[in-house]
Amino acid sequence: VQLQASGGGLVQPGGSLRLSCAASGGIFSRNAMAWYRQAPGKQRELVAGISSGGSTNYADSVQGRFTISRDNSKNTVDLQMNSLKPEDTAVYFCNARTMGMDYWGKGTLVTVSS
Repeated sequence: VQLQASGGGLVQPGGSLRLSCAASGGIFSRNAMAWYRQAPGKQRELVAGISSGGSTNYADSVQGRFTISRDNSKNTVDLQMNSLKPEDTAVYFCNARTMGMDYWGKGTLVTVSS
């Protein structure tokens, strides 16, 4: 499984960004997908996940602000990020989990700053 993330950038506090991850290889609809992030000097953390059946889960810190979605016809998973805060600044990584294996894409940098 290969993953390609896009959509990062610089945004002001309170703004929005949409990250997208395109997957190739494997059977996308069977994958559990997720977004993780890693801020400087911190461990990588789960931001949001979506199961093959469409169930979602979110970190407490982003609940109500971020929305994860998937399009199995396009093999993509998106992360809509609203009301961004400086503490959301991090490199965001797309993750696919299938058959007990984890696959990672290269990260995309999100910087929230005025």
